[in-house]
Amino acid sequence: MSNSLFRTKKIDSIIAEGSDGAHGDGGLKRVLNVRDLTFFGIAAILGAGSFSSLGGAVFHGGPGVVILFIITAIACAFTAFCYSEFASRIPVAGSAYTYAYASFGELFAWIIGWALIMEYSIGNIYVAYSWSDYFTSFLNKVGVHLPDYLCTSYMEAKNAVAGGSTSAEDISAWKNAPMIGGIQMILDLPALLINILITALVYRGIKESRNFSNVMVMLKMIVVALVILVGGYLVFSNGLTPNWQPANDAGVHSFMPNGFGGVMAAVSGVFFAYIGFDAVSVLAEESKNPQRDLPRGMILSLVICTIVYILLTLVLTGAVDYKNFDGVGDPLAFIFEKQNLNVGWMQFFVAIAAVVAMTSVLLVFQMGQPRIWMTMSRDGLLPPVFQKIHSTFKTPSFSTIITGLVVGVPILFTDKTFVLDFTSIATLFAFVLVCGGVLLIPSREKEAGKFHIPYINGQFIFPMLIIAALVILYVYNNHYFNELFSFQLTDAEAKNAIAGLDASKPDIIQANLDAALLARQTLNFSTIVFWVVCVIISAFAVIKKYSLIPLLGLSTCLYLLTGMTARNWAWFSSWLALGLIIYFLYGYRKSRLAS
Repeated sequence: MSNSLFRTKKIDSIIAEGSDGAHGDGGLKRVLNVRDLTFFGIAAILGAGSFSSLGGAVFHGGPGVVILFIITAIACAFTAFCYSEFASRIPVAGSAYTYAYASFGELFAWIIGWALIMEYSIGNIYVAYSWSDYFTSFLNKVGVHLPDYLCTSYMEAKNAVAGGSTSAEDISAWKNAPMIGGIQMILDLPALLINILITALVYRGIKESRNFSNVMVMLKMIVVALVILVGGYLVFSNGLTPNWQPANDAGVHSFMPNGFGGVMAAVSGVFFAYIGFDAVSVLAEESKNPQRDLPRGMILSLVICTIVYILLTLVLTGAVDYKNFDGVGDPLAFIFEKQNLNVGWMQFFVAIAAVVAMTSVLLVFQMGQPRIWMTMSRDGLLPPVFQKIHSTFKTPSFSTIITGLVVGVPILFTDKTFVLDFTSIATLFAFVLVCGGVLLIPSREKEAGKFHIPYINGQFIFPMLIIAALVILYVYNNHYFNELFSFQLTDAEAKNAIAGLDASKPDIIQANLDAALLARQTLNFSTIVFWVVCVIISAFAVIKKYSLIPLLGLSTCLYLLTGMTARNWAWFSSWLALGLIIYFLYGYRKSRLAS
């Protein structure tokens, strides 16, 4: 049985089953060129990350969160090369799922396919919430006011009241919501409606989706450029550059006021900003020349968006002290409010841009998930109905409808924080397997017009980089290894955990201390595992002469995983366990490779 769990598919058979000659009656429409793919990548990347989760990231890391954006961009760049290599070899829909099937085997392919549901579908729940926030904010600016209980999720209102939040909207929603059967009728109506509209558009066709996406990308790039130019000018003209060296709780001015630990605490929010670039690879069967254009689209969109994110972060942290971003869900509009830069017309402009930006993100993610399910169905891991293609629209119709339900139903009982953490860890896990998968597939001869990942022999370079990193840590941070193997809070950490709390409430103080201790233990354990894995990978690099770029992609993504909390790992493990149950009950027996 163990051998059959890791049965792999030949690349030739994957391409044959993927309707590569897709201009036939049963295939998807090939209408996308490199510009379209780049715009789809920008549409996915430059959305909720810049317009929503960036605020929380800045609050945790201060101006130094720029460093985390650079680290994450480097990890994504290496990963993009790996995705591009797979996309060039296997130009079919399915993304990381298909790539894992060709390298690691069926069990890992199923795990990745299951994890990608978290990236695309569950990630879209967060985007829908953020879209709703900006949309209702825009309506308020033009004098249209929806009841608070129709503009927030039930869990968000409930948690706000239970946690003593000062959010007037959430408290109002809980107090004023109509009661049916003893339950407050609280729901995020705009989030539900935009999900229905996007699902209908994706169901209608790829060409219509492409045109809609391209227009929205151009509009939001114009507005983001205005934010950078206007905000940047005001930072310098108003003499606000000292905000880039803010004081921490001890009064020390630093680019990283909360230290590198504070920067790493923002990893979920920062990484969420990047998760869309791999969605481009899902569109392989609708690309005119996927083996050439998919790699270009992924890499171009990644480079463009990284530059934009760095500039946006510098503008935000220059315009306003980083501490003021606590709980801010609309950071780009926030910096232009009266108490900050005081530019009213920019507030209005950003509100419009955010609605446009996150509509395009919803579109791209909603396109990605059905195509992954379609591919899994082809392999027999899901029922045949998931691969059904609409006779007129040439889209995976049933899968598209199910995706709309998977996004829409949880909107009724989840909240933004839960969804954000849940999504980032799954995406990083997928990236790790894609980078590792490239190391396992056989080498090939170069072919004109196709992408080839540059081969740099990592046999000695990669182990030397790991050794150098450990030596630098030992020399320049001599407490690093002592702290790494200490699973108790230091006095400074304990003091920070209870700073500002009411001394008359010992239960809250103890809860904060327990949370801080668990965070340290999780970080230490994850970091120790990271270094052990790096040493093992180094040994294999020496023996197998692995290519350096996939090795760097694998190690940087593993490093970003060390920033995930115990809560992240607990939910992710539960989700994987549920997926494995489904696989063994259905997919393992029904797989086309089973026969």
